[in-house]
Amino acid sequence: MCGIFGIVTKQEEELGKLLTAAGHRLSYRGYDSVGIATINEKGEIDLRKDAGKVSAVAEKYHFEEMTGKRGILQLRWATFGEPSLVNSQPHLDSEGLMVGAHNGNVVNNTQLRQEFINEGMTVRSSNDGESCVHAVERFINQGDSMLDAIRKAYNILEGDYAFVIGKASEDRLYAFKKGSGLVAGIGEDFTCISSDLPSILPLTREIVFLNDGEIVEFSANEVKLFRVLDGVEVTRPSETVIETMEVAQKGGYEHFMLKEIHEQPKVAEELLHLYDNLSDMHQILQKLSDARNIYFIGCGTSYHACISGAVFFNRLAKKAVFPVAAPQFIAQYGQSISKEDVGIFVSQSGETKDVLNAVEIAKNQGMKTICLVNVVGTTLTKITDHWLPLGCGYEISVPATKTFTNQLVAFLYLAYRLAGIELDDIRKLPAAMETVIQQSEVMIPEIIPFVNPWQDLYSLGYGLTYPIALEGALKLKEITYAHCEGMLSTEFKHGPLAAVTKNYPVLFSTVKEDIPIIISGINEVTCRGGFAIAIGPDDNRLNSNANHLIVCDFPQPEIASILQTIPLQLLSYHMAVARGFDPDFPRNLSKTLTVD
Repeated sequence: MCGIFGIVTKQEEELGKLLTAAGHRLSYRGYDSVGIATINEKGEIDLRKDAGKVSAVAEKYHFEEMTGKRGILQLRWATFGEPSLVNSQPHLDSEGLMVGAHNGNVVNNTQLRQEFINEGMTVRSSNDGESCVHAVERFINQGDSMLDAIRKAYNILEGDYAFVIGKASEDRLYAFKKGSGLVAGIGEDFTCISSDLPSILPLTREIVFLNDGEIVEFSANEVKLFRVLDGVEVTRPSETVIETMEVAQKGGYEHFMLKEIHEQPKVAEELLHLYDNLSDMHQILQKLSDARNIYFIGCGTSYHACISGAVFFNRLAKKAVFPVAAPQFIAQYGQSISKEDVGIFVSQSGETKDVLNAVEIAKNQGMKTICLVNVVGTTLTKITDHWLPLGCGYEISVPATKTFTNQLVAFLYLAYRLAGIELDDIRKLPAAMETVIQQSEVMIPEIIPFVNPWQDLYSLGYGLTYPIALEGALKLKEITYAHCEGMLSTEFKHGPLAAVTKNYPVLFSTVKEDIPIIISGINEVTCRGGFAIAIGPDDNRLNSNANHLIVCDFPQPEIASILQTIPLQLLSYHMAVARGFDPDFPRNLSKTLTVD
């Protein structure tokens, strides 16, 4: 999410053109605003920025005219503060003597902004990138050197981000890395940094890779690294990178879908940090606690997340929730909802027409409205009472992966908080996701030969894994073009069992507590010659009854159900690739559905 680029040159140059080109190369990451700051040899800062696409903002503000010896570009994916000119980055300090920009989320932004205002600083926006600049300003004002001020700022800025900043009076820039990507490049008479390789590769292939907890000081001819911990300089030689632009954009993965599956642990961890510090969280929890009825409303993948959320709320918070597909919400509940009810409207894009229609009816009836959405500034975030971010950054591949799992994480977090349960288990989820990804990447290719020949199969679950089975079936339909029907395992014998023939593949997702009932379904399939693939704990009962077991487990069953999503995503991905299809852009589908 977001993207930053900084450069220092030996001589005054037309940096506006160079930075605009870098912005185009970073635009695949997703963004809603763009800005450039240049510093000339007189120490004057030229800052131009606004919401919009790179080409439009560059033309409007004449980026091509901007010159200097140092420059910063930022593409912003909004989290704190809606997309606007004032919230666009880069940002200035109070006196206009420093300029900086960040990539990522500073989760204690709200608290820091108030502290900086109380200290008399000029705070112009609600954006967390500005808080990064003021954090450095605080310690500069206390007499610290630039390097020491940055070290101290690092320790008060909570979250996952990378940041670049420079003083107008110096001939260098500084940047540091804390959880988000950051690399440095060394060229002839220039050095630069960026959120990732694609914006650097056309300029130089001599790259210095940074680690978390490191500061880079870069001037026209030199890159120096320092440890945040003690300020000691770190020696690290540059590396010559040979990857193509396309490979670099995909982070070395063959497709964006695979990259985004592997990003799920990181974005889940970032979301938990974000929710711990979300200013609206107390109000949202109070409204859910006081509600007469609660409704979760979404379409497609988001609807499956709503069903999971309803199960979480029932099991943990003892709260009944009505999950409903957005187009059915009006017919099923439009005349019975009231101001005593609360609805959480779920959409990856924030522009799903069916969901917006449902919100309109809900507001007309006085219902309290909350949205769970990945894109700030979209229609859904503007027309609802509260906004819960998904914090996934841009999801390029059309099939939802990391946005779905973060929807599940969001609902589970709310259920934990409403139930007053300690968050220790949910904080283990990102690490558990990483483990399951690594295990599944080994196990999934083993079952591809058993499912790939078939154009029809089933994905079954029970209880917690029922909505996971639905989502797994949707993924298989979306990108393999095989028909896969998701349903309750106990419903399979009420008709669909007739489809089973020799080696017919049926997927069974289960958590430990439901193994006995899942085994019943497995045996209904295997005794008729079908091929049963279980996804669940490493349990002798599953091993001895299913034809194949993909191990996926966690002691806490709600978390275990979320983990079940990952093998199904990877099965869909590898099956699509085996069939020669591009999983990023399946036929007939769009990322954002703005029609009824």
